[in-house]
Amino acid sequence: MLAGSLSFAFMSTLAHALRDYCDWQVVAIARTALVLVFGILLALSAGVKLVWLRPRTLWMRSLAGSVSLVCTFYALPRLNVSDLLTLTNTFPIWVAVLSWPMLRELPSPGVCLAVACAAADVWLIQQPHLEAGNFATVVALVSGLFTAVAMIGLHRLQRIDVRAVVVHFSAVGLLACLAATLFSVDSLRLPDLADSKPLLMLLGVGGTATLGQLLLTRAFTSGPPAKISVIGLTQIVFAMGLEIVVDGRSFNTATLLGMALVIAPSAWLMLHRHEARADVGPLPFAGYPGDVP
Repeated sequence: MLAGSLSFAFMSTLAHALRDYCDWQVVAIARTALVLVFGILLALSAGVKLVWLRPRTLWMRSLAGSVSLVCTFYALPRLNVSDLLTLTNTFPIWVAVLSWPMLRELPSPGVCLAVACAAADVWLIQQPHLEAGNFATVVALVSGLFTAVAMIGLHRLQRIDVRAVVVHFSAVGLLACLAATLFSVDSLRLPDLADSKPLLMLLGVGGTATLGQLLLTRAFTSGPPAKISVIGLTQIVFAMGLEIVVDGRSFNTATLLGMALVIAPSAWLMLHRHEARADVGPLPFAGYPGDVP
């Protein structure tokens, strides 16, 4: 899980750096297309039967995950990576909140406190962005919301091979990313084909996404899901380290406190998932929005 978190942190950092070479839609398309190709090859080599039309829950998971993915890649060039990952990792809190209308389970006082902590995080970390009119913060929170929707339906897909689920999501996600280009097809900024650097970075995005997915899947088949989910939150720490090394970023007290206000309640909800919801099963770590196997 630690290796998977590191891989996803590298993927996020590469995708963020690509903002200087091409638009976010290009990065998102490369990410989903490469994972789709790798996923199909892995499924075929293992003799896994791919699933497309049924069950309907599979579409719920793929569509919600695709919205989450598009929102994440929209926000990536506009926010620092660690800030973005902190916001998207509010999904355990969203799951607990959505359990009320979707599963008829009232939130406990602990869940209400977790929601309050998450709101304080947005105020502490993202206030400068909001004051500047950068609504990528809101988009990142929407990403976490749709990741939660995908997870609520995820427990019903236990009988489908994980590789088939990954292929289905990657195919739907690729279509969603292609649709996102329709709004700016005339002004879409593509990478310079004569420059190998952005092309290698795009390949790195797809490669690290696939590697992270495989490592995440291996982790969840080898240990307790709740504890592994908490370990998965280390991708925020890895992203912070990469920002310090690559960008020379420094973190003030308010930013660190805001991140803690998300990480702590998210970890608490995953470890005490029985207090947040009764029949959905363990809360898996998303790895990266939409990447849940």
